[in-house]
Amino acid sequence: MQYRSEVEAADALKSAYQEIRAEISKVIVGQDEVIKFVLISIFSNGHCLLVGVPGLAKTLLVQTVAQVLDLDFKRIQFTPDLMPSDIIGSEILGEDRNFKFIKGPVFSNIILADEINRTPPKTQAALLEAMQEKAVTAAGVTHALSKPFFVLATQNPIEQEGTYPLPEAQLDRFMFNVTLGYPSFKEELEVVKNTTGATTASVNKKLNAEQISYFQQLVRNIPVSDNVLEYAVKLVGKTRPNGEFATPQIKRLLNWGAGPRASQFLILGAKCHAVLNGKYSPDIEDVRAVAKPILSHRIVRSYHAEADGLSADDIIEQLF
Repeated sequence: MQYRSEVEAADALKSAYQEIRAEISKVIVGQDEVIKFVLISIFSNGHCLLVGVPGLAKTLLVQTVAQVLDLDFKRIQFTPDLMPSDIIGSEILGEDRNFKFIKGPVFSNIILADEINRTPPKTQAALLEAMQEKAVTAAGVTHALSKPFFVLATQNPIEQEGTYPLPEAQLDRFMFNVTLGYPSFKEELEVVKNTTGATTASVNKKLNAEQISYFQQLVRNIPVSDNVLEYAVKLVGKTRPNGEFATPQIKRLLNWGAGPRASQFLILGAKCHAVLNGKYSPDIEDVRAVAKPILSHRIVRSYHAEADGLSADDIIEQLF
C-alpha cells in the first residue's frame, strides 16, 4: 500500500480507526475507552491486559477485533494444568524417524490469554519471549511468529483462590492494563435487546495484516518534540521513590516505580493517540491520555497509600 505522504497515511489511519470503531460497535455496546486502548496497543505493536469480572464481553471483544482486522485468532484457556508446550508447541517424532516441531496456538496474529493468572509461573513464562521478541525458541531453534502479533490477556479481579499473580516481568510486557466496568442502564438494555433476539450482528473486514504492519511502522515514524519526550520521561521518573524527580508525597505512597519500558510505551501510545485524533505529532495531553493504563500496573503502592484508600490511578493523577 502506498500513500503520497506520511500526512496522507496518517489521515488514512484515522479514517480506518473510525471505521473499525463503527464495525465493533455493531457487536460491542459501550466500553469505548477499552476499545480505544485495545486498538492503540495494536497499532503501537504492544499488548493489552484486561481486568474485569466475568460476562463483560472481553472474549467477544477480541474475537470481534480479529474479525474486523481480518487476522488469525486463537484463544488459550489458562488452567493450573496447562504446560508451556500447550502454548508454544512441541517436537514429535515423525514417521521418517526425524523430530519435527508442531506449532502451538501462539503462532497466530491475535492471542486471547483467557484468565492468564490461573496457570503457574512456569507456563506464564512461555509467553515472555513471544511477547518481547515476537519469536519462540524450542529445542534450540528459534521460530518467528506471525506479524502482526498481539496478546490480549484477561484477569478476574475478584476471585483470587487458585490463582498465580503475574510476576513484574510479565506485567511489564503489557503496554496497557485496562479495567472494564459494568455497562450503564441504557447500554445493558441495548445489550439485552441485541443478544436475545433472532438476529445476530455481523461485521465487515476493514484492514488486513499487511495494512496493520504498515500503520504500526507509520506510528513509529511520527515525530515527537523534545519537550514531550522530556515530559514523558520525567513523568515516569516521578514514580520512582528514590529518583531525582520524586516528591515527598510520592516517596510516602510508592514502594517501587516504573521502568524505562513505561517511557517507551508512553511515547508510542501518545503518537498513536495523536494520529487517531487528527494530529500529526503528539503533545503533552496525548501523553496524559494514555498514562494511567500504562503506569498503573508498573507502580507498587506502599502501606500508606493502601491505608489512605488511594488507587494506582489516584496516585498517577497526583503526578500530573
